[in-house]
Amino acid sequence: MEKKKTNVPKPPRTRGLFGRLIMGSRKELSIFEEEQMMSPWKTAMRKFVESKLSMTGVVVLCIMFLIVLIGPYVFPIDLSYAEPSQANLGPGFDLMKYPKQLVTDGVEKIVVGKSYAIGLTKKGEVLTWGKTKISAAIDMANLPKDMKGAKIVDIAVGFDHAFALDEYGKLYGWGSNRTNQLQVPEDLAFGISGKVKQLTAGYQVTAVVMEDGRVYAWGNENMTDIVIREEFQGNIDKVVFTSDALVALMKDGSVKYVGIANNIYSRIPEGLESGVVDIASTYTSVAALKADGTVVIWGNTIRGERNVPATDSKKVKLFGGQYHYLAQLENGELVGWGSDMFKQSTIPGSLKGVAVDTVFNGYYQNYVLKKDGSLTTFGLKGYVFGTDTLGRDVLTRLINGGKMTMTVGAVAVIISTIIGIIVGCVSGYFGGWVDLILQRISEVINSLPFLPFALLLSAIMGSRIDESKRVLLIMVVLGVLSWPGLARLVRAQMLAEREKEFVTAARAVGVKEMGIAFRHILPNVLSVIIVTATLDFATCMLTEASLSYLGFGVTPPTPTWGNMLNGSNNSTIIQQYWWQWVFPSIALGICTICINLIGDGLRDALDPKSNER
Repeated sequence: MEKKKTNVPKPPRTRGLFGRLIMGSRKELSIFEEEQMMSPWKTAMRKFVESKLSMTGVVVLCIMFLIVLIGPYVFPIDLSYAEPSQANLGPGFDLMKYPKQLVTDGVEKIVVGKSYAIGLTKKGEVLTWGKTKISAAIDMANLPKDMKGAKIVDIAVGFDHAFALDEYGKLYGWGSNRTNQLQVPEDLAFGISGKVKQLTAGYQVTAVVMEDGRVYAWGNENMTDIVIREEFQGNIDKVVFTSDALVALMKDGSVKYVGIANNIYSRIPEGLESGVVDIASTYTSVAALKADGTVVIWGNTIRGERNVPATDSKKVKLFGGQYHYLAQLENGELVGWGSDMFKQSTIPGSLKGVAVDTVFNGYYQNYVLKKDGSLTTFGLKGYVFGTDTLGRDVLTRLINGGKMTMTVGAVAVIISTIIGIIVGCVSGYFGGWVDLILQRISEVINSLPFLPFALLLSAIMGSRIDESKRVLLIMVVLGVLSWPGLARLVRAQMLAEREKEFVTAARAVGVKEMGIAFRHILPNVLSVIIVTATLDFATCMLTEASLSYLGFGVTPPTPTWGNMLNGSNNSTIIQQYWWQWVFPSIALGICTICINLIGDGLRDALDPKSNER
């Protein structure tokens, strides 16, 4: 027998998670039930949610808030950090994107510059990659014209210059020559006679070590001590450069400071008079490897250069970067230590337990040549938003600066809102002489030229206090000087509301005057306060940015979006290094626009006239 169908009413549809958060957890009603039961606040909230522009502003602003609140823990900032070798690098992760031809033709040698690298193939070809443009006029990718067709057998790269040596002993130099670092000594001007054992370069200096132990060094003698004493000539096996010194490994296994200066590198530690098999250097330190595998390091080692890890296998070769070291072990594996800001001293998992052929490294990049001829790279690949004039990561400063800018704006608007509500309520409700005095004070504050007054106050007080108190001062100044507009709006609403019947009823039952003003009337004008405070938040952020841009706000190195723009306020940066001002401008612009969209949406949603159906 066929079962008879019955018209059973479907259960009421419940709201989703977002709907329950915004509109409550009750069941969804028909439009007629909703008309009768929905409160004015829920009606306003529903209208606000229906505005696509306003909700877009909410979503984007929430994302930005999360980024600037959580971001500083992911991208911590070191306010003392500055690295000239990384200054003015553009956005992108191309610092270690070597050409495929390098591996196809076979890797002979790789030398690493401050933002680029130069590779030499087994066929004698020279290849460049990375950010090779080191100034407006100099591009390291532009090889010397007379080098075309030559078979190159060795290469070296310094801070802003490079040299190549061909099979006939001729040297080719290119790059910057502002300190004569490309001026080869007269003895080498027409080529090198004899076998070259090492070609190396440092900060605006270059050196050639011959098989017979003689060394030729040239470049910026004012910066680096490269005047080699004659007593050491003929007995030098290898040399390394620090930022301002040259240290040599002698043929007898000793380490000597071969220059004439007296500095931290010339004080060679004890135990290095013999038995040394290799040396390497960073920008500020020197390391010597003894025959028993122990490593001795001296110089300025504040970045962990002395923290040599213990290994089961003996260390047999050293390699030095900008502030880190790598060592090849007897079993062919690698170990690293020193600065690890860009993971340049952390050996990747793909290389652990793997025997490697050799390592080419420098600054913050490492190129590891495996036994099969393949290359593995690790270290600094680049910067998402580039770097500024001091070599600081723009993304890190943008995130941490956003936290400061938003914090200043939020605290300032809270101060101005509290003052504006109190003054507006008291002035509008009580009227008379109270209203007269408060309004005159408001007019005085409002008549002050805001930016000049803030600049003057910040200039007078700012130089006498530390940075944290200066930030607090800026918040207070912004808050104290921006309340009159809100106070007038609240006063006008209070004047209208105090004449209504519910106020008379409250007086009749004995409610105190302050209670009527703040507990009964104030909630009825809350919509005006919310909208105004929201829009004032954007205004305070822009004002802080303006003060910082003019140099009277939060001072560097503490970042804000305003002082990041101030640091980009010159024609060279605007024309050549666009990323230093474009990204802070975009962040500030998006944040301000989103706040204004939210404010406009709240104003439309809370306007009783616009809610009429």
